[in-house]
Amino acid sequence: MTDVLRRGRASLAFSFFAQGVAFALLVTRIPAIQDRYGVSDALLPAFLAAVPILAGVGSVTTEQLVKRIPPSRLLRWSQPVVLLALLGVGAGRGMAELGVALAVFGLAVGALDASMNMLGVSLQRTYGRSIMLSFHAAYSLGGILGASLAWAGAHWHLTLWVSYLPVVAVLLPAALLGSRWYVDGGTEAGGAAADDGKAGGGEAGLVFKMLLPLCLVMSFAYIGDSTVSNWSAKYLQDVLGSSEQLATVPYNVYMVTTLLGRAIGDFGVRRFGAAAVVRLGALVAAAGFAVVAVAPGAWVGMLGFTLVGLGLCVLVPQTFAAAGRLFPGASDAAIARLNIFNYVGFLVGSPLVGALGDVWSYRGAMVVPMVLVLVTLAYARSFAAQPDRYGDGHERPRTADVGRGSNGL
Repeated sequence: MTDVLRRGRASLAFSFFAQGVAFALLVTRIPAIQDRYGVSDALLPAFLAAVPILAGVGSVTTEQLVKRIPPSRLLRWSQPVVLLALLGVGAGRGMAELGVALAVFGLAVGALDASMNMLGVSLQRTYGRSIMLSFHAAYSLGGILGASLAWAGAHWHLTLWVSYLPVVAVLLPAALLGSRWYVDGGTEAGGAAADDGKAGGGEAGLVFKMLLPLCLVMSFAYIGDSTVSNWSAKYLQDVLGSSEQLATVPYNVYMVTTLLGRAIGDFGVRRFGAAAVVRLGALVAAAGFAVVAVAPGAWVGMLGFTLVGLGLCVLVPQTFAAAGRLFPGASDAAIARLNIFNYVGFLVGSPLVGALGDVWSYRGAMVVPMVLVLVTLAYARSFAAQPDRYGDGHERPRTADVGRGSNGL
């Protein structure tokens, strides 16, 4: 069984990696996409908003599908669809084709994100110790590679489909091959339990009450993430007076620190517990936004964004893991619902900071994600392990049999 688990973990990590590459290749080439299809500045936000909205639809649909289909099967086929849709974005000829490709990309990404994290949580349960951060570290590594490939494509003035085709040609067959070793955790039957409103014998209101803090933390984390990804360059250049070249550095540093934080984060969870790691992450991220808000110059601003990356990187993986602990017999349904708030935060974060920056100041706008991240401290107890469930001080030192589900809700 140990070899089965190792292969399952490695194949799932590769899936996270491939998704990081694909998503980075899309978002970092938005100017090139806009130029290729002649999308106006007024219309561009509608195209960009459609992707997370449809991803939310895909996540909701996944919650229903996993009642009948194992998450591994959904992941096996949604990942190739995402990669092919990415290629479609680069190879289309008109705006209608772009719209179709982005719509397919969004729907498939919702199913992909949900099913990947379902398998990650179920594998962590089977391992009996924290491994969730390692999967998201693979995603961060993929994002760094994807952004680097996008930079190379822009530097050499490659057309979109020429940039995307080699990546898809490598990742698609590799992902299909790796999908042979995905390991389901046997929680599919729990989806119905979640719909019945049971959580340790409670009613539907109790289920929502237990999941709501995690939904808020997920939204706050992605508001912070979208603030960095969408506004760090503009902030350094327009507010802190950096050069255009230097303004591109913070996001790259943010991605690297996210990777480093996630690479070592599982050890921190095993040693100190998930709640302590989440509290520390929230404090470090809030301190980073505070430094950015008061930074006298570009280098101090970059230090702030570096702290943000080190702090935020632990919140999302631990939020998914906490949902698995709170709903051990219905984690698939809980994760699908929680995943929606990933897209909520992404949709809210960038427009919120932009609007505040225009009507107030961009320094003041940085205080908003700082405060929201600090609110996470009030919900940190939701990340603590329960006495009758795995995690923190109750992690098992050895692996369990694959496919053995936890007790029902």
